[in-house]
Amino acid sequence: MKEQSTGTKEYEFLADNPNVKVLPIMLSLIIGAFFAILNETLLNIALITLMEEFGISLTTVQWMATGFMLVMGVVIPVSALLLQWFTTRQLFLSTMIIFTIGTMISASAPTFSILLIGRLIQAVGTGLLMPIIFNVFLLIFPPERRGKVMGMVGLVIMFAPAIGPTLSGVIVEYLGWRYLFITVIPFALFSIAFAYKFLVNVSEVTKPKIDIISIVFSTIGFGSTVYGFSAAGESADGFLSMNVLIAIIAGVIGIVLFVLRQLKLEEPVMDLRVFKYPMYTHAVFMFLIIIMTMFASEIILPMFMQGPLALTAATAGLVLLPGSLLNGIMSPFMGHLFDKFGPRVLMIPATLVLSGTMFMMSRLTAETSLWVIIVGYILIMLSVSAIMMPAETNGLNQLPKRLYPHGTAVMSTLQPVGGAIGVSVFISILNARQLSFLQQSNTPSDPATISEAMVAGVELVYFIAFAMTIVAVILAFTVYRAKPQEDVQVQKEG
Repeated sequence: MKEQSTGTKEYEFLADNPNVKVLPIMLSLIIGAFFAILNETLLNIALITLMEEFGISLTTVQWMATGFMLVMGVVIPVSALLLQWFTTRQLFLSTMIIFTIGTMISASAPTFSILLIGRLIQAVGTGLLMPIIFNVFLLIFPPERRGKVMGMVGLVIMFAPAIGPTLSGVIVEYLGWRYLFITVIPFALFSIAFAYKFLVNVSEVTKPKIDIISIVFSTIGFGSTVYGFSAAGESADGFLSMNVLIAIIAGVIGIVLFVLRQLKLEEPVMDLRVFKYPMYTHAVFMFLIIIMTMFASEIILPMFMQGPLALTAATAGLVLLPGSLLNGIMSPFMGHLFDKFGPRVLMIPATLVLSGTMFMMSRLTAETSLWVIIVGYILIMLSVSAIMMPAETNGLNQLPKRLYPHGTAVMSTLQPVGGAIGVSVFISILNARQLSFLQQSNTPSDPATISEAMVAGVELVYFIAFAMTIVAVILAFTVYRAKPQEDVQVQKEG
C-alpha cells in the first residue's frame, strides 16, 4: 500500500511489506519500554527505606528522582541525531544494554553513590527508548493506522507507572529494595534477546554532521531547566533558592542559544522547522497543557488525601489506581477511534469533560466524599487518554518523513521538561496559598486551620488547572486531521 501525500512523494510503509514481520518489531520495542518506564516509578515508594539503609537525608535521596529526570532532559534532545547515525537495531539494543547495566549496578550497589550512578545509567537508556519507539512506528505504519498503534504505546506509558507503586510496595515489604532492580533484570535481558533475534532496521542512516556546540547548549539548557524546576519543587525556599534561580536562568540562556544555533545550521541537531507545521505545533501546546494538568492531580491530589482527608499513603494510591488503569486500558481504544473518526470527535468532548472536572475539583473540601475524588480522577484520566496520544499522533502525522526523528525528539524532550515545570509550579502555588492563608489566620498552628490552608491551596491549584484546560478546549475546536506534508503549505481536509 502507498499513501499519496499532498506533494509528489509517495510513502511506502513497512507494515504493508510481507517480508517485514511487524509484530516482533512491536513486541521488541514495547517489552523494553514497559520495564524501563515501570522502573521509573518502582523506586518512589522505597525512598524512605533507602534513607534508613544508607543513613542519608531526604535532600540526598531525592536525587534518585531528580537525577533521573536531569539525565533524561540531557539525552533526549540528542536522540534525533542518534536516530540518524545508527540503525534501529543498533540503537535499541545499545539502549537496552545500557539500561540493563545500570539496573545491575543498582541491584548490587554497596553504597548510595554507586546506587545513584546505576540509576543515572538507567536514565540514559530510558530517555532514548521513547524517541526510538515513536520514530519506528511512524516509519512502519501509515497515518490511517497509527492511532491504534500509538494507543498501545499509551497503554505502556500509563499502565506501567500505574502498577509501579503497588508492585514496589509489595516487593519492598516482602523481598527488600534490591529486588526492585533484580526483578527487572530478567525481563530486560529477555527484551535484548528477543530484539536481537527479531528486530530489523527500519530507518535510514544519513549520518548528519555532529555540531558539538549545539550539544553543549542543549545539555546546559535542558539539563539546567529540568534540575532547576525539580529542585524548586523539593526546596523549602522554592523559586527563591539561589541554586534554583541560577539553574533556571542558565537553563533559559542555554535553550535560547540552542534554538538560535539550530535556526542557523544546515543540519541541526534538533530541526525546529517541525514547528512550521500547524498541527504539530497545535499538538505540542495541547501536550504541554495535558502534561501539566495531569501533574496537578498526580502530585497534588495524594497530598490532599493524606492531609485534610487523613488517608494513608496506601489508601491514597488505591484511590488513584482505577483512573490510571482505565487510562492505560482505554488508550488503544481511543487510538482506534482516532483512526476512524479523526481528532475532533475525541478532543472536543474530552477537553470539555476535562475542563468541567477540573472546575469540580477546584471545589474540594475536607468534607468531600471519597467517591467524588475517585470519579473525578477517572474522568480526568479518561479525558487524557482521548486527548494526549491522539493529539501527539495527529501532529506527528503532518511531518514529512525526514523530520520524524526531530518531531519525536521535541515531543520526548517536552515530557521531562513539562513534568518538572508542572510539579514545581503547582507545588509552589500550593505552598504560597497555604502560607498566605496561615498568615491571615489567628490560629495558624491549629490542625483544623492547617487543614483549611491546604484545602485553599488545592482549590487554587485546580482553578489554575481549570483555566489551562479552557485553552485546551479552544485548541480542540481548531484541530483537523493532518496528512503527511513535504512542504509547509498545508491544506485542511474537507
